[in-house]
Amino acid sequence: MGQRAQVVSREKRRGMIEPGHPKLSLSRQCRLLRVSRSSVYRRPKGESAENLALMRPIDKLFLECPFYGSRQMVRQLWRDGVCVGRHRVRRLMR
Repeated sequence: MGQRAQVVSREKRRGMIEPGHPKLSLSRQCRLLRVSRSSVYRRPKGESAENLALMRPIDKLFLECPFYGSRQMVRQLWRDGVCVGRHRVRRLMR
């Protein structure tokens, strides 16, 4: 039987990159490992404390009414005294 190809996670491949390698440029390493160059330079940030605080009431409401979309969620949040826009709620609900 043939050998099975191993799948290496993106994080592990990113960790294999050596920025100061004497023979391989960073671009070449990224190409070989199939990692985007921008992901090597920029690390993703988490959500802000303000957004995390806003997600709590959204989660609570969603558990009570899982059929609420972003528009109904915003209306209910406004009724509860939380002033927030629909697009922000939609992004946080994702």
